[in-house]
Amino acid sequence: MTSADDYVLQLLAEREFITEDDIEAALAEARETAADIEGDVDENSQALELLIERGYVSGAQIAEVLAESFNMEVVDLDQVRVEEEVFKKVPASLARRYGVFPLEIDESEVKLAISDPLDVDVTDNIAQYLRKTVTPYIATAESIRKAIESSYGQEDTSDVASFISSLDSDDGEVDSEKAADGLDIAGLEGGGDGDDGPIIRYVQMVIAEALKRRTSDIHLEPLEKEFRVRYRIDGVLHEVEGPPKRLQPAIVSRIKLMSNVSIAEKRVPQDGRISAKAGGKDIDLRVSVLPTAFGESIVMRILDKEGLKLGLPELGFFSDDQATFERIIAMPDGVFLVTGPTGSGKSTTLYSALNYINQPDRKIITVEDPVEYEMAGINQVQVRREVGMDFTSALRAMLRQAPNIIMVGEIRDKETAEIAINASLTGHMVFSTLHTNDAPSAITRLVDIGVKPFLVSASLRAALAQRLVRKICIRCKADHTPDKKDLDAVGIRPEDVAEGNFKKGEGCAHCSGTGYRGRFGVFELFTVNDEIEQMIYEARTLVELRRKALDLGMRSMRDDGIRKIMAGMTTCEEVLKSTVAASV
Repeated sequence: MTSADDYVLQLLAEREFITEDDIEAALAEARETAADIEGDVDENSQALELLIERGYVSGAQIAEVLAESFNMEVVDLDQVRVEEEVFKKVPASLARRYGVFPLEIDESEVKLAISDPLDVDVTDNIAQYLRKTVTPYIATAESIRKAIESSYGQEDTSDVASFISSLDSDDGEVDSEKAADGLDIAGLEGGGDGDDGPIIRYVQMVIAEALKRRTSDIHLEPLEKEFRVRYRIDGVLHEVEGPPKRLQPAIVSRIKLMSNVSIAEKRVPQDGRISAKAGGKDIDLRVSVLPTAFGESIVMRILDKEGLKLGLPELGFFSDDQATFERIIAMPDGVFLVTGPTGSGKSTTLYSALNYINQPDRKIITVEDPVEYEMAGINQVQVRREVGMDFTSALRAMLRQAPNIIMVGEIRDKETAEIAINASLTGHMVFSTLHTNDAPSAITRLVDIGVKPFLVSASLRAALAQRLVRKICIRCKADHTPDKKDLDAVGIRPEDVAEGNFKKGEGCAHCSGTGYRGRFGVFELFTVNDEIEQMIYEARTLVELRRKALDLGMRSMRDDGIRKIMAGMTTCEEVLKSTVAASV
């Protein structure tokens, strides 16, 4: 029941299902009960439950008055037949969390049975999650619960959710090994007394569940009245059932202990690391702790070393771009930059490039902050500013090690940029990243931080801008005709539509009903030839550089995305979210 149950009580009285005396008697009994219980008790909610329990009013009558008050329809779930496709697109975890039952779903709308139209957060959150308009219908809470159980069964019930229930009720045990679903979570175990045991198991299970769902990072966020847990899967955040708010301090302390950061310090941000083994794979979790208004927020980024073994086609390159990319990274000297915002896959691209060219006859050294992945055969240097080991000093020392190839985690300032460029001019190949919106902007960014244009023109070999888009699930991929407005928005011309092999994921268990599984890149590869080099030397504008690059055959990220839409690899919506139309 909600805190607005007093409104429901008044509606019932107005319709004469109950009397004011019935309400007063139930409220009085609720107050007596509340006096014997520690903590806050909603007296209106307790009174309504008493009236239902004792037969004064039924769930059907409550549904009837709510439907009349909000001008909504009542739905009898016993008489409803829902298509199987609906259950694939609305996951069981969502239905159970919000106490709703899906009736129909199409491209833009989902029809839901709800029990409480006063709780607008429910429909708002579901609309945001599904990215569709929600049309609500009224049903009783009990009928919704039964419909969920009969239609979804126990198949999607999360072991983490079951464990949370056991923490709340303090009865029953959940086997943490079963929760891990066969995952060997060595490195996550820890000592502790009996009181700490459930917290240790809960943290193990959250991480194990995240690994099972292919999560890239885990967010544990303290809010005013709840401790929210979200998983980022294929770039999209999905909320899962969180633990009781009262367990927040113990869970945060447990994760900080595992990360080797100070438990006592709660005023400043901290960074740590957890190493684990799951399913025979080495997993690192990079942990960030940030003080907020309602406690410490924790983000655990999962670094799966298997991701480094991606071949260049798995990154999303078509054969023509891949051939150019391979030619550039095999050059004996120069600077190659990968650009894009945080989370656009720059590090994965650079690591895959290093993995591709990592041969016994080449010495490769990297300087990173932090070292995200440990790679065999490569010398990796960790930045440690507290002892004076920053990017600049590390780069100077690295050059005395006679490397063939250098990777700098990020060029952030003039000094680092100049040392990297000077290294390239003395016979080294230098890889690095920059935060820019497109590939030609890498030039203006270098000049902006103080590098002379003639140095940029002499050293830069290419810049690769990229974004990540979700890949259509291969198991539920089906033919699809995009809406004309989507085709117009993304820039696909009507005369080209017939040549396209448009696809869309229908939603299945393999992709958790989303229609997508995995991600790949859309790229903009800007190569420097004699004409571009002369323009950089002359300090020509970004607009002129971009126009010349497009004239010479550079394909923008939007154009690369269009190729992948027409090849049936992704959808218009994904490309529109991640790229902007090319402008010159």
